[in-house]
Amino acid sequence: MSKLFNPRLAGLLLFLATATTSFSQSQPVKSPSVIKEFDEYASKVVNEWKIPGMSVGVIKDGKVELLRGYGVSEEGGALITEKSLFQIGSVSKSFTATIMAQLVDEELVKWDDTVKNILPDFSMYDKWVEQNLQVKDIMIHRTGLKGQQGTYIPNLGYSRDDVYKMLPLLKPGYSFRGAYEYNNITFIIAQKIIEKVTGKSWEENLRARVLEPLGMSATSANGDAFAADPNSVTPHDYGYAKGKVVNDSTWADSVKVSPLRGEEQALHWLTVVGPAGSVNSTAGDMLKYLQFHLNKGAVNGNQLITRKGMNYLHRGQTITSQDSARTTLYGHCWFVEQNNRYRLWFHTGTTWGFTTLAAFVPELNLGLIVLVNSDASSNMRYALMRRLIDLYMGVPSKDYSKEYFDEWNKSSRESILKAAKRPAPEKVAAPELNLLSGVYDKGEIFGKAVVDIEGGDAYITVGPKGWRHKLSHVNGNEFSFRSDGHRFSVKFKTGPEASLDIDFDGGENFGEWKRIGTNNLKTK
Repeated sequence: MSKLFNPRLAGLLLFLATATTSFSQSQPVKSPSVIKEFDEYASKVVNEWKIPGMSVGVIKDGKVELLRGYGVSEEGGALITEKSLFQIGSVSKSFTATIMAQLVDEELVKWDDTVKNILPDFSMYDKWVEQNLQVKDIMIHRTGLKGQQGTYIPNLGYSRDDVYKMLPLLKPGYSFRGAYEYNNITFIIAQKIIEKVTGKSWEENLRARVLEPLGMSATSANGDAFAADPNSVTPHDYGYAKGKVVNDSTWADSVKVSPLRGEEQALHWLTVVGPAGSVNSTAGDMLKYLQFHLNKGAVNGNQLITRKGMNYLHRGQTITSQDSARTTLYGHCWFVEQNNRYRLWFHTGTTWGFTTLAAFVPELNLGLIVLVNSDASSNMRYALMRRLIDLYMGVPSKDYSKEYFDEWNKSSRESILKAAKRPAPEKVAAPELNLLSGVYDKGEIFGKAVVDIEGGDAYITVGPKGWRHKLSHVNGNEFSFRSDGHRFSVKFKTGPEASLDIDFDGGENFGEWKRIGTNNLKTK
């Protein structure tokens, strides 16, 4: 063997040879045959996953190749079409990042600016973080707040301003910039920055800076706009029906899909998380948005964002996952996946009863939007994405949907079976309801909560909207209630030091609300 043999170089050459072989075997094919097969596959996926409705768009080389609906808004309702309006959830974050990139181009803000220098009233639990948090930290989810921390605060009727004031109460879950932890409410900070430097609301900036230049006339923001639009479709809860356990290995398999109505649609929550998840759109409008990204910020020959700014938005910043098949990073509100065949930009979105996938592959000049009116597993959307890319690359077809559905089915069954085997806690009777009634105080930010008794049931009124909800007994002094589509647990202490404690989920426990009186006063 030659003394000049370098095992590292040999390994690199082997990798390059493998990658070259992979690419050489991929022969791009023409759209008509691809779209026909993909359209048929999309219909199969809808049936296989029992999806109520879905709208899909494909754009290739600047041309809309597919734009159609599958299924219905709800059982017995209108058919889904290309005009059907869906909530796009967290794909909205990239709209906020787009606005911020424009402001950077205009030198109104810098990615490296500290938030405190822009917003003097900005406050965090950790004062060092408060002084050093930069604009870019918000967009790439490395603020120190845990994943989804604070997400459910708005469901009690609190506003964006309320949540902003609560930030210093949220204890960090990890070291600042020490990890990637996906969070929604931090985008309220981004909203505040946008509004401070422009003098206009986030909604006004969204309309003037993105929607109007791109011709996205059917797109809107927030809950009221969604509820008022005649083309909005019905959201659905999606889950695994428990069925009946026959033995450890037999199960009555089924998918349970239920329409969400009234406050179960969580439209107040949608508005409060606005810059993180409140955009409503159609498949046709979203294809315009994807083409804008494929065009590196150009619209009708005009550069809406500089190429430098767009490259920064698309640059991966933090590794979110890595295995032998692929490495995925998070950029400014886009996931960037590199595998041995292509590089892919994508983002998912989930709200109450809606899910989304937006994706584009620059080397194929290809964009895909998938809008679904149920919160089914993201793997359903990934199945469509990967099948479409395979088809355009001319590689052997793989049935991702069946593989992913079987995995979801198995995982769901095992989780429920495990829960069924868990010993039930000892049942403890509820306290006398009159011992719970009264006015409970949590200070200026949270306000007061009122518990009253009517017709043999206990009710709680909490939050600035004055919403009143029935309390359901769970066990002992623990009760629960639903507000704006979310279940909250509340524990009572009775006696001279009576109090209640509301679990906000996401790791939030803000401490006790002290009872200050027994009169059933209304919340201010």
